[in-house]
Order: sequence, then C-alpha cells, then structure tokens
Amino acid sequence: MAVLSNNNIARAIYLASKEEGNKAEFYEKVVRFLAKRKLLSKTADILVRLDKIANDEEKIISAKVSSVEKISEKTKKDITEALSKRYEGRRVAFKENIDEKLLGGFRIEVNDEVIDLTLKNRMKKLQEYLTHSAK
Repeated sequence: MAVLSNNNIARAIYLASKEEGNKAEFYEKVVRFLAKRKLLSKTADILVRLDKIANDEEKIISAKVSSVEKISEKTKKDITEALSKRYEGRRVAFKENIDEKLLGGFRIEVNDEVIDLTLKNRMKKLQEYLTHSAK
C-alpha cells in the first residue's frame, strides 16, 4: 500500500493536472478526494509542495525579494538576470515584498536559500571585519 504523504499527493495532482480535460471538474475531484481522506487541513502544505514540484518540472525558480520600498523595473530586471544566471538559466518568478522593518537593501529568498543584501547585514559584516582585523 502506497503512503499518502503530502508530497505524493502534490505530485499526483501535478501529473493528473497535465492531462487534457475539464479543469474545473478535475479540481472538484481533488477537493472531494482530500475531504474524503480528511486531508483538507493539510492543503496549505500540499499547495506549497505542488508549487515546488511544478517549478522544478518547468525549470522556474520562485524568488521572494523584500525591500523597504517598491523596487524599480530596472532593479527587478537586474535581480532577475542575476538569479537566472546563478540558477543555470532557469526562469525567475519574481515576488516583491515590501518590508518596512528593513533599513535598506534587499533580502532575496529562493527555495531554502537566503541572499541577505540588507543594509543591516552589511553593517554587521563590516563591524565583524573591523573588530577581527583589530586583533
């Protein structure tokens, strides 16, 4: 008997969604299946895994970029190009997040990786460098 892990369910949904047919009917069946198996409480995790599977299959990376203010189109383009190069030519799904707690700079999250280019982090690195250099 196969184990019904959230990952297995997400993969099955992804593969089944690729088939031709009435999408509304398909999604209705998915919801009925989840309800019947008492898995509706796990839908958030299943959707996260489904998103990850779809992105891997279609060679897309999802980048959440946090900044203190709206990012200019040129900067978005530059970040997108840099990430595409860093992740072997994958397409980049850019998700902008305004975080007023930041002093400045950017915080980029791709999968489990965090690229911290915030002003606070840069000041911390400078402080570490200056205190270690003095010893």
